[in-house]
Amino acid sequence: MTGESTQSAVDAPGAEEISAEGRARIRAEQDAMRKRADRRNKGLVIVNTGDGKGKTTAALGILMRAWGREMRVVLLQFIKARTGNWGEARAARKLGIEAIPLGSGFTWTTDDIEKDRALASRGWALCREKIESGEYDVVILDEITYCLKYGWLDVEEVLDVLRNRPAGQHVIVTGRDADPALVEFADMVTEMREVKHPYATGVKAQKGIEF
Repeated sequence: MTGESTQSAVDAPGAEEISAEGRARIRAEQDAMRKRADRRNKGLVIVNTGDGKGKTTAALGILMRAWGREMRVVLLQFIKARTGNWGEARAARKLGIEAIPLGSGFTWTTDDIEKDRALASRGWALCREKIESGEYDVVILDEITYCLKYGWLDVEEVLDVLRNRPAGQHVIVTGRDADPALVEFADMVTEMREVKHPYATGVKAQKGIEF
């Protein structure tokens, strides 16, 4: 934990920890954690799910942070069309980050289920190859949860690959309605909850915010 994150934890305690004694206790607990002999680095499976905006956005934040640390990163996007020119795709090209769209648009609105299933299967085969290659420190599986929800991919197969991935590798999964088995398996799960969204007032998707 860095000095900045330690300070943030101290600056934002619960109401019962506002006292000087509470702050001192938090600092002591953090110091003890840092000194533990069994404290170690661990590859994490992180799930960003829920109905609110921010799932992919949060994953892209990790991507940028890891890239800044000279970690090997790859972004695989299940729903984004190969012909799209999204903001993150433009940024990835400029930064030399590997970003791969795997879809043909918002495929859950189509009637060709077999085509969708085949597209998801091909996309997953590439994801599996990237994960198992050992060439990446961070792998983002953007919006893969939809493929699991609609039965285009087998959740047990996905979990088996995650379970046997290279040591130390982080995998970030995004999308609504994350499968309960995936949630149970993950090390970190965040649920984005929508409080307000401009779509409700007729505001269209904004460049640089949604795409």
